[in-house]
Amino acid sequence: MEDMKLRVPLLVLGLIGLAAVNLAAADTAPAPATTTVEEIVAKCNGDIVTRGDLERSRRELIETMRAAGISGAALEQQLAEREKNLLRDRIDQLILTQKAKDLNVNVDNEVSKQLGAIQSDAKIADPDKFQAYIKEQSGMSFEDFKQEMKNRFLTQRVIREEVSEKMQVKHEDIEKYYNEHKTDFVREERIILQEILISTEGKDDAGVAAAEKKAKDLVARARRGERFAEMARDNSDSVSHNSMGELPPYKKGDLVKNMEDLVWNQPKGYITDPIRTSNGFLILRVEDHQKAGQAELSEVENQITEKLLSPRLEAAVRDYLTKLRKDAFLEIKADYIDTGAATSKDTAWADPAQLKPETVKKEEVASKIKHKRLLWMVPVPGTQTTGTSSSQ
Repeated sequence: MEDMKLRVPLLVLGLIGLAAVNLAAADTAPAPATTTVEEIVAKCNGDIVTRGDLERSRRELIETMRAAGISGAALEQQLAEREKNLLRDRIDQLILTQKAKDLNVNVDNEVSKQLGAIQSDAKIADPDKFQAYIKEQSGMSFEDFKQEMKNRFLTQRVIREEVSEKMQVKHEDIEKYYNEHKTDFVREERIILQEILISTEGKDDAGVAAAEKKAKDLVARARRGERFAEMARDNSDSVSHNSMGELPPYKKGDLVKNMEDLVWNQPKGYITDPIRTSNGFLILRVEDHQKAGQAELSEVENQITEKLLSPRLEAAVRDYLTKLRKDAFLEIKADYIDTGAATSKDTAWADPAQLKPETVKKEEVASKIKHKRLLWMVPVPGTQTTGTSSSQ
């Protein structure tokens, strides 16, 4: 027992000695190098822009230009011009999504439909596999991809509601443009169609029968007055469901003859019975049938309005974003430039480590306290009745 009493203190002393050696070693060891995990380059109303955000935007810009067939020296030139605005564009998105919150804008339905369309096109039913597919294709986690998509919808909605819908074009300006550009509105006869495709690919006889029944039910619903565009979006297996089933205009002879014969002489709004094709059952609706010759002003008024608004819209959006910047808390590091900066807006980066305490004299403090008391004694309008004595 006596041995045990001795061993315990010795053990404790040994641990203490070991700890002391470690602490001494820690004091003499060189400090580990500091590694910057992510650099914040701008702060905007509580949100941040990081260098990683800008690098990702740059990669996306390069991929977009390559997809458009731009390469070599042309790519380098355009990249040099457009990457100057990467920080501007990121700040634009932040202040617009923040404005969307102020306006209580909700785009959850649009996001769900878009994700559903992507999943349908990819033909991936399993949610986990679909999320893995998104990560593989985009290089982002599914949640980040979904948030980016939501931000795009939010910014588009704010611009539409706050800018474009408030812009107007006078009818006389539309008429003037039409009269000066009439040759632009001479066209060949063409038909505009919408479609719904119920696929039979990979299906057995029972699956084909079910597809035919679904197609017939959709025809019946459309003829009862349901919106064909929404039915196409929610039910069609064709890629056109992303554009509400709308197809490009067809001139005479562009369509397969049996389909052209079914729709060419039909009135606007006509809906075919299901047409059996090699990959499913096709339903067509006549959206419009434009006759050859000079288009009437009423037929192209929206087209002209959009054309006249387009150059004005960009400037109007920029003015709106400048106004939002003026009202925002915005700080940007010295090495980075916001090409959309608001004039006279101070966005200098304030480093808390460099802030110095102010020295205030005792007399100044007393003066401020006295001033506050005087302000407290100022009567509130409407609370002092006539004849109230100052001594009260």
